Amino acid sequence: MSGETWMILLSIALGTYLIRVLPYVWMAKKLNKQETQGGSANTPMWLSILGPTMIAAMYGTSLIPIQPSPLSWIATVIGSGATYLMWRRTHSMGYPIVVGVLVFGGLIVTFG
Repeated sequence: MSGETWMILLSIALGTYLIRVLPYVWMAKKLNKQETQGGSANTPMWLSILGPTMIAAMYGTSLIPIQPSPLSWIATVIGSGATYLMWRRTHSMGYPIVVGVLVFGGLIVTFG
């Protein structure tokens, strides 16, 4: 796999992480500001469902490999499994995606 492909994979992983963390950071600042001004700090419902919704959307579109082959299907299944296992371990949103991308990419590079 070329360096360009690795840059694409890293960009995807970083983008995936950022679209989850930025709304939470923004909302944490907003809640802190509300608390210091004496108001009640409530997290809006849209923020609590944003992360899982984004994961479902990206997961659904990434299940079918661009170039279907036995290796790409196997790498997809194993990468999905690694993503799930990391999520079960950490219950976070960033680490499972990074692990899944790295496992998928590693299998493609190793056996491709």
